[in-house]
Amino acid sequence: MRVYQINVVCGSGSTGRIATDISLMLKENGDQCRIAYGRGTAPKELDAFKISSLPDNYIHAFLTRVTDRHGLYSVRATKRLLKDIEQYEPDIVHLHNLHGYYVNYEMLFAFLKGYGKPVIWTMHDCWAFTGHCAHYESAGCMKWKESCEDCPNINAYPATFCKTRTHDNYNKKRAAFTGLQNMTVVTPSVWLGKQIENSFLASYRCITIPNGVDLDKFKPRQSDLKQKLGCNGRKLLLGVASVWTKNKGYQDFLALRKILERQYMICMVGLSEKQMGTLPEGIIGVRRTESVEELAQYYSAADVFLNLTYEDTFPTTNIEALACGTPVITYRTGGSPEILGEGCGKAVEKGDLDCLMKEIGIWSERDCASQCRERAMQYDREECYRKYIHYYHTLV
Repeated sequence: MRVYQINVVCGSGSTGRIATDISLMLKENGDQCRIAYGRGTAPKELDAFKISSLPDNYIHAFLTRVTDRHGLYSVRATKRLLKDIEQYEPDIVHLHNLHGYYVNYEMLFAFLKGYGKPVIWTMHDCWAFTGHCAHYESAGCMKWKESCEDCPNINAYPATFCKTRTHDNYNKKRAAFTGLQNMTVVTPSVWLGKQIENSFLASYRCITIPNGVDLDKFKPRQSDLKQKLGCNGRKLLLGVASVWTKNKGYQDFLALRKILERQYMICMVGLSEKQMGTLPEGIIGVRRTESVEELAQYYSAADVFLNLTYEDTFPTTNIEALACGTPVITYRTGGSPEILGEGCGKAVEKGDLDCLMKEIGIWSERDCASQCRERAMQYDREECYRKYIHYYHTLV
């Protein structure tokens, strides 16, 4: 069996690691897989094909900012992609993130409708069925259920100066993404699956396969990290994000620091240089890291992991923290609460800092490492992605 995956990145970021893990498992199973990607670099051991160049990405991003026609440029890159698919002759095409300034979705779906082989599309966010944004929870907008227009979230990724194209984008996506005879939509969370049921993609079969993590790497670790961070017997509260923004809870962490007692320290991983230079006393700033070992040390050292995001689909940071034996307190956002189990954390309403402080006081004193680790076992990478392999074979 030959599988062709398409994603914006390969081997980095959560979606890039998912595509890579699936590829490696396919090869272990005796199957073949190629990953086509648009940005960054790929691990050398993979059969990977970069379709776009850095200038292509910049041009696509610039034109998106000016016109809000995201996903409708990169014509030459998409021609290279389609030619490579034809030459590879896959039995299944597996799509991941098609946004990210690297591919023309109209050209790709026109090709797939003629190619006739099964297509799987793993939705990592909501971009596919809106007229603009990848997430709409923080804006409280549900216009996508009927037809996007007068977008209140126009400054969200993929940001643009143009305010008049959301309705046209919505119609173009609906025309391109519907009508495929043999496509399955996969969502990592039950929450996102229910969003799909209310979108123009509702006619497709939709199944849920949760994201997984490597439990051999994300596990409780002994270290002197708390001492190195200068905690001096204080409780450590951890936040992790690839980019810290208001919607990721950046402002809420700053507000929380002002009202927390001195017995707590906050550590935020993934901050920019500018953000690190403006942190108040009591918050430790750490730059973004791609090192799994380093992340596992931070998760293990923390007494509580805080996920104060206002919009998310199924954050693997929650699973990583649980796998390291650390309880999770998250806002009741998207699929984030689904990850928690009995005795390993709590979901609170967005922005409710009083309730957040109460739960911090409870969970920072609990010894629940075994319950957290047991819950994380349900998201073992091998088990989760083996479900993809099994599903591929049922289709072929």
